Amino acid sequence: MTPGLTPGVVQPSIDASQVSSGRDTTFVAGNYTKMVQEAPTPTVRSLHQLRAPVSDFVGRQDESNQLVQALSKATTSNSAAISGARGMGGIGKSELAYAVAQRLANAFPDAQLLLELRGASANPLTSEQALQTIIRAFEPLAQLPADLNGLRSIYLSLLSRKRVLVLADDARDAKQVEALLPPPGCAMLLTSRQRFNLPGMKTVDLEILSQSEAERLLQEIYPAIGGAGGAAARMAELCGYLPLALRLSAGLCANSAMSVEYHLKELEKARLTHLIDPDDPNSSVEASLQLSYIALDPPVQQVLCQLSVFPASFDMEAANAVVEMPGAEDRGKTATTQPLEELLALLYRRSLLDWDRQTERYSLHDLVRVFAMARLKGEDTVRMRHAQHYVQVAGVAANLYLTGGDNLLLGLKLFDQERTNIDISWNWAREQVGNMSQEVDILLLYYAEATAFIGNLRYDKRKDRIPQFEAAVEAARRLNRKMDEGYSLGRLGLAYIDLGEIAKAIQYHEQHLEIAREISDRVGEGVALGNLGVSYKNLGDMSKAIQYHEQRLEIAREKDDRRGEANALGNLGTAYAILGETRKAIQFNKQVLEIAREIGDRWVEGNALSGLGIAYENLGEVPEAIQYYEQHLAITREMGDRRGEALASWNLGLLLAKEGDLARAIELMQVNVDYKREIGHADAEKVAAIVERYRKKLS
Repeated sequence: MTPGLTPGVVQPSIDASQVSSGRDTTFVAGNYTKMVQEAPTPTVRSLHQLRAPVSDFVGRQDESNQLVQALSKATTSNSAAISGARGMGGIGKSELAYAVAQRLANAFPDAQLLLELRGASANPLTSEQALQTIIRAFEPLAQLPADLNGLRSIYLSLLSRKRVLVLADDARDAKQVEALLPPPGCAMLLTSRQRFNLPGMKTVDLEILSQSEAERLLQEIYPAIGGAGGAAARMAELCGYLPLALRLSAGLCANSAMSVEYHLKELEKARLTHLIDPDDPNSSVEASLQLSYIALDPPVQQVLCQLSVFPASFDMEAANAVVEMPGAEDRGKTATTQPLEELLALLYRRSLLDWDRQTERYSLHDLVRVFAMARLKGEDTVRMRHAQHYVQVAGVAANLYLTGGDNLLLGLKLFDQERTNIDISWNWAREQVGNMSQEVDILLLYYAEATAFIGNLRYDKRKDRIPQFEAAVEAARRLNRKMDEGYSLGRLGLAYIDLGEIAKAIQYHEQHLEIAREISDRVGEGVALGNLGVSYKNLGDMSKAIQYHEQRLEIAREKDDRRGEANALGNLGTAYAILGETRKAIQFNKQVLEIAREIGDRWVEGNALSGLGIAYENLGEVPEAIQYYEQHLAITREMGDRRGEALASWNLGLLLAKEGDLARAIELMQVNVDYKREIGHADAEKVAAIVERYRKKLS
């Protein structure tokens, strides 16, 4: 390379006195060939400027193949080839480009040129500067015209009938590079943080590395990470599977006295602070993201920062509910000329926001979220809007569930899709108690109500349900809302029933019953009576259980509560089955089955099928019993009801064990053991011992 000639930097024009022939070397497109012949030959020409990719480059095989295939077309057809790799800062676009260029070196023997366009910087190359840079790679001493058209003519003439690959790294936009489109037989490989297209361009959008690729990259750089007891997996997760973050993290461990364990602890405290090269502060994830951030207008920066409260993907409705447009007096008015959807599209084009066309949902990369959150002003206000939106979403899911039929599954699907957002807002609200107004207490009660049914299928009873409902009880007491207090106490009681702690459950249900009668809440009274019946059934006191369930049935019919009626009938059927009054149990459960199918409640339907299975097993009608148990099991799996699946698996497993099918019986019964151990159920080891006895018989 000619001394002083740096790719991506415009060289000063050459004065005529510096040219030994004394001739004018200003290029004019029309007589370019003649002037080149008369111009002095430079002593050094650098036409092979691309370095090899890093030796520890991993992954990206599919993307690499796509780009190689697209660019190779320039050598087999009478056309140019243009391809591009797009993605956020630090995603590994440049290294992929070098890897692709290396594979194509023999296909483009005349030149492989590097053009650093500096698109993410405050001073990107102009199109004119970019053309001058390429031309001077061939003719370093030439004086060049300043106009774009003249430069492009020279550029095309120089590359004509040659096989040249131009790697244009970090392009700003289409306008910057459209004048660089090469002539037939040549190819251009672009990288950019922005999503744009040019005619005929083949693009690949780079995503984060897979977990296995991320771990392999860490271990390639610093093999000791692989032997640190899962350290590679945890480090990859904390780095967001982002290649730049992974390289910085592994390099820091490899080149310092810092242990892997210490580095992990520091990353967990403040990730961006520790994803930096200590010898080069500009080499960091934060510095990389800052380049993209400062290129945004202030209103767009504020939008990005507000989006950081979303821990998972979100839709346009959620974005409208959470983001307050900069300078707006209210959320219905904006101070910008662009609607929010267009600003999100801009963030997507800048590779700061992901967009899934199939699901029509947005998401932020984990490290972008951390970066933006650190710059978010008024965080509590934004989080409150987030929480208020997602409690409404949870309510919509609950309404769908209670509607029954196909809507029940739609409600579960909606809840599962939005659960991460629902949970983070609910947890945030619990953490704000005492710091904010009664608005937080109201939010806690709304969340408890909205998840009353679906939450029982999805949340861990001890880790989730009990803290959630304890917070709701306290919120109701602070607000002096007795009805909410009663229902929250009842829900606490149900959680303790599921954990096998019946005495504690009875205390909560009795408190609920007392409050319901105090405020004349007949529906609440019926619910409390039914829950007390379930509690006493679990204690083995069938007489008391039947007494409570009959009172529950009376109130349900008085209020025309079909779901409550079905629950009462089902619980009566269970009690009579335990007492050996099998025909009576069948009668009750068939009534339940009819009501459940009428109202479309799959959970109640499953319970009725379970009750019928128990009854027919007691009658010795094994095929019928197996049929009912299997139907119950199918419903629990369809709904994702872990508790119901454990119960159905246990009942079916016990019956199959009696019938001699020990292998399948053990497999099914182990589901119940695993579930009870997971939730810390009081009977977990008791049921485990039963399964172990069957396992010994099988062996």
